Amino acid sequence: VSIRLVTLWFVSCTVSGEVPVEPVVSKKTGLLYEKRLIERHISDYGKCPVTGEPHTIDDIGNASAGTIFHRAHDAACRVISRLKKERDEARQLLSEAESQLPAAPEVAPANATLSNGKRADGAEQGPDAKKMRLGISTEVITELTDCNAALSQQRKKRQIPPTLASIDDLEKFTQLSSHPLHKTSKPGIFSVDILHSKDVIATGGIDTTAVLFDRPSGQILSTLTGHSKKVTSIKFVGDTDLVLTASSDKTVCIWGSSEDGNYACILTLKDHSAEVRAVTVHATNKYFVSASLDSTWCFYDMSSGLRLAQVADDSEKVDYTAAAFHPDGLILGTGTAQSIVKIWDVKSQANVAKFGGHTGEITSVSFSENGYFLAASALDGVRLWDLRKLKNFRTFEFPDANSVEFDHSGSYLGIAASDIRVFQTASVKAEWNPVKTLPDLSGTGKATCVKFGPDAKYVAVGSMDRNLRICGLPSDDSTEDSAQDS
Repeated sequence: VSIRLVTLWFVSCTVSGEVPVEPVVSKKTGLLYEKRLIERHISDYGKCPVTGEPHTIDDIGNASAGTIFHRAHDAACRVISRLKKERDEARQLLSEAESQLPAAPEVAPANATLSNGKRADGAEQGPDAKKMRLGISTEVITELTDCNAALSQQRKKRQIPPTLASIDDLEKFTQLSSHPLHKTSKPGIFSVDILHSKDVIATGGIDTTAVLFDRPSGQILSTLTGHSKKVTSIKFVGDTDLVLTASSDKTVCIWGSSEDGNYACILTLKDHSAEVRAVTVHATNKYFVSASLDSTWCFYDMSSGLRLAQVADDSEKVDYTAAAFHPDGLILGTGTAQSIVKIWDVKSQANVAKFGGHTGEITSVSFSENGYFLAASALDGVRLWDLRKLKNFRTFEFPDANSVEFDHSGSYLGIAASDIRVFQTASVKAEWNPVKTLPDLSGTGKATCVKFGPDAKYVAVGSMDRNLRICGLPSDDSTEDSAQDS
């Protein structure tokens, strides 16, 4: 690379690529900018748009012609040095990956696992295992992009299903049943997910277990045992027989069903060094993300358990407490213990936006089905963000909001706090009207999670006792195999 050519490139604004009208120079990096552009970027993000180094307005100074060329030459030399270092590192990683490349990975059969959740062949995944860090390849990015295009096109044609529960229905919701799924000695349900196609509900408990519950029959299908601490997050993987769990024991487990219908741990992933707070599945059902209090989130290949990327924000230390993929799959939303919501470009793993204003840690994040809105819950309540303008347009002040969730149609929003609230969604300017308030009947004063069933015909609620509660229309009570609170 010619230093002369790179120096000439640095005479252009680093942001716009054009010769600046009012040139300024970073005192830290020597990079040249158009004054109005870099001041706006620093105001929004507090860092250099190229290097990611923290910047304030005081780090930017006016540039004379001599200063421009002197600083640009120095900056060019630094960039060349960095590019050479990255090239050498990339070559080394490629060499290591090629030497270790296995045959096409397949999910291990459930009968190849031990009862403690570790693989019988010793292929447990973790920092001490010889596991490849391949990076998110061009092929994977193409797959994510194609999925995004297909889903975006489908969404334009999508209509609200006629079978969706009406507002009148939701206004009549009451508790239909209560099911003691977890241990009395360690009560508390931290996470709930629903497999709509089979009407199966999954719960993650403080008692270290996850439970798969068949709602129509009222029967437990399987109890997933393998974590050593509380299960903080649980997700079904599309319509497959796979389930993901995250835990305070710093691990993520991938579970699969065996021939007898029970579930066993296929892989235990140990890439995190602190409590894992969330898992979220990409729309392809081939990839997923875990988010941890170790200040990183990981992007995984589902079938092999390979960690393709582990992402940390070098500009600031944050501990991740929540995560959710945007419906189209190219954006990831994460919540932090530092009260910030961060939005990421999955393809580049770049932090493209962050939302503040909350008090206390972010307990959950949820995207609306139309892709326009993001809801985040925290100690001070729930905030709604317009992703098109990156603005907070509505706030619900509910102390200790533990969970927020859009229904699959995007018509309703559920909030779990000291009670359970359901709102009708609307536009940015229109009111989001309350539809129903359901009391938390656990006696703990803390509903931890809420999830809408198929067509919003019911809501599943977890609290700080051992019971899963189902709330719906009283007329459906005859179809429920109810169990009494225990």
